[in-house]
Amino acid sequence: MHPGTLLQGDTMRDRLIVGLDVPTLKDAEKAVRELEGTVSFYKIGYQLAFAGGLDFARELVSGGTKVFLDMKLLDIDNTVAKGVENIVKMGVTMLTLHAYPKAMKAAVEAARGSELCLLAVTVLTSMDEQDIIDAGYEYDPHTLVLRRSEQALHAGMGGIVCSAEEAEAVRRIVGPDMAVVTPGIRPSGSDHGDQKRVVSPAQAIRNGSSHLVVGRPIVAAPDRRAAAEAILAEMLSA
Repeated sequence: MHPGTLLQGDTMRDRLIVGLDVPTLKDAEKAVRELEGTVSFYKIGYQLAFAGGLDFARELVSGGTKVFLDMKLLDIDNTVAKGVENIVKMGVTMLTLHAYPKAMKAAVEAARGSELCLLAVTVLTSMDEQDIIDAGYEYDPHTLVLRRSEQALHAGMGGIVCSAEEAEAVRRIVGPDMAVVTPGIRPSGSDHGDQKRVVSPAQAIRNGSSHLVVGRPIVAAPDRRAAAEAILAEMLSA
């Protein structure tokens, strides 16, 4: 898929991705019911994936709901390619993998001709400069994000996952068509949890984010629909 295809005609509602970071399938189904009509795009990650979430992803897709499968793939080329081939068949909209050049190249080849948008995870938003040093990298987080974004562009990936703090600089590298997907979104006054590089919804949009991933501020809210609507309103204000 040409990366720009994903962004054409998208409304703000299409740009809000709710992270179904819940322990059970029952919890996920309840969240989706409560958000019906307000949210049309969900992220399924490790926690739910290993509790029936992959079959749930197929159910959502069959009902016309978009799914972002957050698997952060990284392995030898052949294993990545075979995994991507089967994920293509699931019909999900987005898939993450770590931004290692060989893995990205293998994934792009495997997804060629499909509608799957492959996203390169640059640096996790829970990591700061000391975390990067401890992991053995010679770059600071900002430099590493930009380096990996450039590699993702050259590999033919559909988009980048980065902090909204870095979205503006990433957008300058990747141009207008690639998706720039930003987790670590926290409305003003909310708890940052374990995220270290966080940005408000409005600032993320202004910085050039194409899609915002919001988990706990919506899923853990007493009124999930109201929380989602407030975030959408803040996105529109930008």
